[in-house]
Amino acid sequence: MEMILKRQFIMLFVVLFTLMAYGQRKNKNEGKEMLFPFTEKHWVPLTDNAAFTTHKSVEAVRSSDDNPFNIMLKDFEFANGTIEFDVELKGAGFPGISFRIDKDTINGEIFYLRHFGKPSPLRRTTVQYAAYINKVNLWDVTDEYQAAAVIHENKWNHVKMVISKKQMKVYVNDMKKEALQVPALEGITTSGGIILSGNVIYANMVIRPGMTEGLPSAEGYDPTYNDSRYIRKWQVTEPIDFPIGKDVLIGIQSNPGVAIDPAYLDSTANWKPIMAAHRALVNLTKEFGGEEVGPRRLTWLKTKVTSENAQEKLLKLGFSDEVWVFINGQPLHIDKNYYGSPGMKEPRGRATLENTSFEIPFQEGENEILIGVTNYFYGWGVIARFENTDGLIFNQ
Repeated sequence: MEMILKRQFIMLFVVLFTLMAYGQRKNKNEGKEMLFPFTEKHWVPLTDNAAFTTHKSVEAVRSSDDNPFNIMLKDFEFANGTIEFDVELKGAGFPGISFRIDKDTINGEIFYLRHFGKPSPLRRTTVQYAAYINKVNLWDVTDEYQAAAVIHENKWNHVKMVISKKQMKVYVNDMKKEALQVPALEGITTSGGIILSGNVIYANMVIRPGMTEGLPSAEGYDPTYNDSRYIRKWQVTEPIDFPIGKDVLIGIQSNPGVAIDPAYLDSTANWKPIMAAHRALVNLTKEFGGEEVGPRRLTWLKTKVTSENAQEKLLKLGFSDEVWVFINGQPLHIDKNYYGSPGMKEPRGRATLENTSFEIPFQEGENEILIGVTNYFYGWGVIARFENTDGLIFNQ
């Protein structure tokens, strides 16, 4: 017995020593300024057109064929701290930095610039942050995380990112005023690798692990938090295949002449609770993953609202990509938000309350709102808010 306890103690000591050593290795760079020149010693090309060179007397990397390239920082895991680098714009595109990338490179977060035509200091879409989950960039459901910035052509632009657990602020050229504030980073990783991408020239990468300049680490203010008009509690079904050209409705021999096709929803459907999260978004990509461009999928959301009397209420709805809205089993509103098409919703195909609005005719008592939602392109989700909630009770 004593021998067994002795062996267990030795094993426990070895495990604890290993964990302590790992923690020391992981944290040994905390507070240090680390320079990563753009050479193959520090960076591994992920595409064959990344050319390490000298540009304006500094070590740099650029595209060898005017197409976007990707490079990854070797043997480095970033969680929190400050990242600075210079970037010179060369071609149109979305040059950016991905960080906290997991080992499978399918989850992480990204900050990028947009360079299409002459830069404007008032263009709100100049810079953007987005999480990406299961390889899906959530740019189309994170409209709030865009901002204007002064960017230059044919000269260096200096970018500084300060990242502290759930928050981030980014400076672009002006180091005294943030170009972008992100009060709630929405990725699902907390640490990971760093990748640079784009048809640009990068130089002068400096990382200061753990140096967060007093930026709070807890999630910041949510502007929707105090607003009770948002519908936050829903039930959801698992997504199903829904090929292009299919419709959720079928014709029937009675008024109103259409009904939900039981191939896509019937009484056997399994429902589970889902909550709207930060920004009152029901983030279906976070719940179900998906492909950036792939098969069209369909899921259903439902909630119940009790009305004190028969009345109509205006509902504002943000969504991506298509919706079929029903009230008490009857079709009410159909809409589409196809990015890049002439009919895409403002703001340019992104899911916000600007997308659409319509009156919901409530009957006295309990009412069911049912929404079919599709996805075929990048992120998907729903945001729903009433103009006013007088005489309404959201079911708990």
